Amino acid sequence: MSIFLNENSKIIVQGMTGSEGRKHTTRMLAYGTKIVAGTNPKKAGTSIDFDITPYGPLAEQLQGGTVSIPVYGTVAEAKAATGANTSVIFVPPVAAKGAILEAVDAGLDLVVVITEHIPVQDANFALAYARERGVRVIGPNCPGIISPGKSNVGITPGDITPRGHLGLVSKSGTLTYQMMYELRDLGFTTCIGIGGDPIIGTTHIDALAAFEQDPETKLIVMIGEIGGDAEERAAAYIKEHVTKPVVAYVAGFTAPEGKTMGHAGAIVSGSSGTAAAKKEALEAVGVKVGKTPSETARIAREIMSAR
Repeated sequence: MSIFLNENSKIIVQGMTGSEGRKHTTRMLAYGTKIVAGTNPKKAGTSIDFDITPYGPLAEQLQGGTVSIPVYGTVAEAKAATGANTSVIFVPPVAAKGAILEAVDAGLDLVVVITEHIPVQDANFALAYARERGVRVIGPNCPGIISPGKSNVGITPGDITPRGHLGLVSKSGTLTYQMMYELRDLGFTTCIGIGGDPIIGTTHIDALAAFEQDPETKLIVMIGEIGGDAEERAAAYIKEHVTKPVVAYVAGFTAPEGKTMGHAGAIVSGSSGTAAAKKEALEAVGVKVGKTPSETARIAREIMSAR
């Protein structure tokens, strides 16, 4: 199984006609993701051709060549025509709020927001709007989600891990990729980058709850970073609700005191939000914490070999 995304997910790309949308639509199609439509009000009724060279676990099952994807004026029109249940957003920050609201109003199940630098007020309104209507949002400012060998929605590299029994949730895109590479011999059920902004749609806790319920996920790998209290809240949730082993890495042990690092959410106030404080909270509930990605991967491998 996988969480939030599977081989039957049908994807709309909002912003498919732009440069980033085209580039990553090509990659998603080449992986085997079921991209069924794009949206652009100014180009409704047209289609975009993508030259596909298959890669990843499904490469032998896919045909290369040219794939034509229709463009619709709205998400609602695209859903009505294709039966899509998921969208991925590659629009500029100023248009992101409207794109999220449009996807929510169309009644999609999952909205993946790759766009970064969305104004906080816009993100806050759009994510609250989605929550009230029961639509899951991943992001913003995230790499997306991949269920290896099934579907890849976003910008995650699809050629560095097979399917396996690890579930990965991460604030950081690049650390997601590194951990996928470090543990590629074991493989994953789902890898999800939740984004590093202060306001996000899907949290560590949401992913932990889903992985706990997934029978194929045998171990959960959680990547956090300095700033905020998301990891401390995840630790409290793990103590009460998670029975599977969890291994964690917290980026920022060497961050200079008082300096803002990386994502907008990586802001430390006094002792709150430090890597040491997060490590202590996680270890207090039985989570093994590595000080480097490689050490974290080694710990995960040791736990899996003993199961």
